[in-house]
Amino acid sequence: MIFKTLREDIDSIIARDPAARSRAEVVMCYPGFQAILLHRLAHSAWNRGWRLLGRFLSQVGRWMTGIEIHPGAVIGRRVFIDHGMGVVIGGTAIVGDDVTLYQGVTLGGTKLHKGKRHPTLERGVIVGSGAQILGPFTVGAEARIGANAVVLSEVPAGVTMTGIPAKPVLTRDKSRAAEFQAYGMPSEGLPDPVARAIEGLQTEVDLLRKRVVELEGEKQPVDARSTLRITGT
Repeated sequence: MIFKTLREDIDSIIARDPAARSRAEVVMCYPGFQAILLHRLAHSAWNRGWRLLGRFLSQVGRWMTGIEIHPGAVIGRRVFIDHGMGVVIGGTAIVGDDVTLYQGVTLGGTKLHKGKRHPTLERGVIVGSGAQILGPFTVGAEARIGANAVVLSEVPAGVTMTGIPAKPVLTRDKSRAAEFQAYGMPSEGLPDPVARAIEGLQTEVDLLRKRVVELEGEKQPVDARSTLRITGT
């Protein structure tokens, strides 16, 4: 069972990274795979009540790979941490099957209590580099979190989130639900935030221009009456 899980992990990395040329290369040169392997050992120790050993193994993994995974975190199958440096996964986080995380991602908590305080990522979620997901909520299956986004609330399944704080910008087409998107960003169809801002300003200018015309139309009769009054006098 262990070897089957490891083989799945390796094959999933090869499927998602065109730079991976062999299983041996993944085992020896991919810190994301090494971090997951060490986490499985640390998590097993943690669940057996060997908490100090679990924390020690997680620190070894952090030292070796630059990826910090608390031994209490639950990591699913075929999880791929690509590049990985600076990734932090909190102790009550749950990462589902087929999730992809890029460098600098934080699955953190915003509370100090000892209960559930870190996010749950459901199947197939992709989190872009530098993104922060903070709090004990769920990111739905196949959701995409763009690079450097800060997610502070529930994310529906299949939605792409970007920005600070993150907001939904795109809902995935069900016919393309299984398509992998590197860094959680679609190659097309994503709204341009600059273009949207310009469109919003243009709309406001058009409304203001229309209002000015209306006010000028209301003012002209008043000016005409004032002119007649002056002339009659």
